[in-house]
Amino acid sequence: MGLGRAQAWLLDLPMAVVYGSLALFTSILHNVFLLYYVDTFVSVYKINKTAFWVGETVFLLWNSLNDPLFGWISDRQFLSSQPCSGTGLSSRAVVLARVRALGWHGPLLALSFLAFWVPWAPAGLQFLLCLCLYDGFLTLVDLHHHALLADLALSSHDRTHLNFHCSLFSAAGSLSVFASYAFWNKEDFSSFRAFCVALAAGSGLGFLGATQLLRRQVEAARGDPGCSALAVDGGLCGKELLVGSEEAGSITLGQYLQQLARHRNFLWFVGMDLVQVFHCHFNSNFFPLFLEHLLSDHISLSMGSFLLGISYVAPHLNNLYFLPLCQRWGVYTVVQGLFLLKLGLSLLMLLAGPDHPGLLCLFIARYAPAHPHPHNSVPSFHWCPCSLSAGSNRVFTEGTCKLLTLVITDLVDEDLVLNHRKQAASALLFGMVALVTKPGQTFAPLLGTWLLCFYTGEGLGGTAYLAQKLTSLGSGSSEGENGNQ
Repeated sequence: MGLGRAQAWLLDLPMAVVYGSLALFTSILHNVFLLYYVDTFVSVYKINKTAFWVGETVFLLWNSLNDPLFGWISDRQFLSSQPCSGTGLSSRAVVLARVRALGWHGPLLALSFLAFWVPWAPAGLQFLLCLCLYDGFLTLVDLHHHALLADLALSSHDRTHLNFHCSLFSAAGSLSVFASYAFWNKEDFSSFRAFCVALAAGSGLGFLGATQLLRRQVEAARGDPGCSALAVDGGLCGKELLVGSEEAGSITLGQYLQQLARHRNFLWFVGMDLVQVFHCHFNSNFFPLFLEHLLSDHISLSMGSFLLGISYVAPHLNNLYFLPLCQRWGVYTVVQGLFLLKLGLSLLMLLAGPDHPGLLCLFIARYAPAHPHPHNSVPSFHWCPCSLSAGSNRVFTEGTCKLLTLVITDLVDEDLVLNHRKQAASALLFGMVALVTKPGQTFAPLLGTWLLCFYTGEGLGGTAYLAQKLTSLGSGSSEGENGNQ
């Protein structure tokens, strides 16, 4: 009886909650991966410098190309240039196909995450294979998850509702960063390895359970007269309408690229998003360095670790406030306001200069020191313009990146109408946006490293801490960051 009640309760969960929970199972793995995989291979497995940079170079190429590749493989059947001729796919079938893909790729992502923490090959080879496998499955999960945002809902209100639950669960998943501090030990790696096994098991089982639940809800929506507004909006209720067919005059990749080249809003968006991705990854890459060197006289080591961890959670928590504003005022108004706020903060810090450590702490870490250094009001690290990009606007920058997912769903709809498609190619358009904006991940560490060397007068090996941190700059986050994520 208890098991039956639990199953009935799960089936009654809102579709937005089930969809948002998928972000939890990705987030608990990816934040730990970002924090520890470089340190594991450098400090524990003792990878040599040449093997490390070869692996990073191959990874950067693979990371840029796999988004459009997997998007094309997933959505090429929807790119028909003629009306469908008999057999085709329904909106429900498209959603179910994406849900099934998540049911496979989610557990495989968890297995590829595990491959980092157990030595099973020479360090250089393991580094290369693990990075490519993990990023491949992460890309597949992100593409199908983001595509469902466009396929499950058509109105901006419902899409914002779905994104709200993603931010809520992503914030909860970021707590794995805090838990990891209790297990991380380079000298005795077994406890951290067991922690990662537990995370992978929870994530893999979570993906299986959530996708099965989402599949049942989508299938049940067909004959349910009390179908939810979200399911009605996504076309999951009632009669199935055929929306496309592989025999319906599918276009080639070259023709699709020509169509995108004529899509002016897409071109303007990816230009802006390239700058935004650069800013996000500049913040992520250099936040620990600015925290260590600009504020080392004002905060303790434990406070620095706490601020580093909270920096992963705060953007998601801020989105819980931003997304209701999007429902009230619209996504574009909120994003424009965040851009103006970031510009205002940067100008304020530029005009204030380096002689206000309290303001600098607020800008860098949103934390004012209770006991500033009595004899030195200016941090020992030389102040430079690059500090303007790593301040409290880090939270607003990361939040903006996550809101831009909603803008891409509007581009998916516009592409559908402009090119008379029978079904939106959601995953492919998300992949094409990633292809154009991924170079921002590479430019951020390159420009930031040059600025650090220029303003400090030190090479990359100037200090042991600096050298260790700079080894990780080539590997920006693949979420978001989405843009995921």
